Amino acid sequence: MAGERIRVVESLAGVPATDWNTLCSDDPFTSHAFLSALIDTGCASARSGWRPQILLLERDNKLAGAMPLFLKSHSYGEYVFDWAWADAYQRHGLEYYPKLLCAVPFTPVTGPRLLAGNDADRQKLAAAALEMSREVSSLHVLFPPSLEAELLRGAGMLLRRTVQFHWRNEDYADFDDFLSRMTRHRRKVIRQERRRVRDTGVTFRWLRGAEIEQAHWEFFERCYRRTYAAHRSSPYLSLQFFLRLGATLPQHCLMILAERGGKPVAATLNLITGNKIFGRYWGAQEHIPLLHFECCYYQAIEYAITHRLQFFEGGAQGEHKLFRGLLPVETHSAHWLAHPSFASAIEDYLKRESAGITRYVDELNEHSPFKDSLPS
Repeated sequence: MAGERIRVVESLAGVPATDWNTLCSDDPFTSHAFLSALIDTGCASARSGWRPQILLLERDNKLAGAMPLFLKSHSYGEYVFDWAWADAYQRHGLEYYPKLLCAVPFTPVTGPRLLAGNDADRQKLAAAALEMSREVSSLHVLFPPSLEAELLRGAGMLLRRTVQFHWRNEDYADFDDFLSRMTRHRRKVIRQERRRVRDTGVTFRWLRGAEIEQAHWEFFERCYRRTYAAHRSSPYLSLQFFLRLGATLPQHCLMILAERGGKPVAATLNLITGNKIFGRYWGAQEHIPLLHFECCYYQAIEYAITHRLQFFEGGAQGEHKLFRGLLPVETHSAHWLAHPSFASAIEDYLKRESAGITRYVDELNEHSPFKDSLPS
């Protein structure tokens, strides 16, 4: 089409923020500011194994569509696990990396991936990404919304189902009202857990936006880094990223600060948009039993109830979340593999895996912590 072109850039520095944000609506994770913070601070870079390959669709010199694409040299920080696929490639003398990935780095949150105003432009983006992926082993689109997932299926990609745990506000008056909808056993356990944390002398503060000062960010980053050290791994994000986040997207930031005797001991960072709160990162300077559950889940749920937010997404994985009121929700990813034999084998694998996911969700729902009267 005259006046239309596809191009690839390695940063968003030359892309007008207003044009980009119009395409991603109010999603903070695909916003110009969030992605720029990841790229500009080096958290998502060629050096970290996340080389930006941002796909732009331009029409009459104006941005009409975009995809946050990255050339990956590993599978860390994705939360949709394909290590077995990479291992199978290696055992057959084939290279799985680099691969092309459409995702928000280190962020297992469902949101727009084909950033465009209509399906015709979304289809053009998908076709362009598939064409790019012919130069590597594969293309993977992680955590797209269901309508985008179906569009990607129509473009020839394989869909994969995974499970997360989300909380929904059933018009609870307060936290006790929330507990009243649960079974007697689960209600008793949660009250005991919260009481044990209170008995240690820990109190909590909710800091929103400009209330989060640089000293808070610095303390939080130390906690975040300590969490990774405890698991003998390196943190994905840096203090520079968190400071940039606080400066450019303060309206979306909620820090829950745990203190004892006036001294901070732990913190968790959440992002808020519309009627949703997203639990993201956590850390503590000392071990206090059950503090993780209180700081990451119960405080976030209490905040959501107080501020009339409708949903809380607690992050990837974790069956322990089920017993704290977060119920299973299916998420999606889409995959295309250049090697025909491997594509066929993975298609068969995904069919079997999907059947297992169905059984898994059914089993989880049988162990719901809520009384039968609560809507599913």
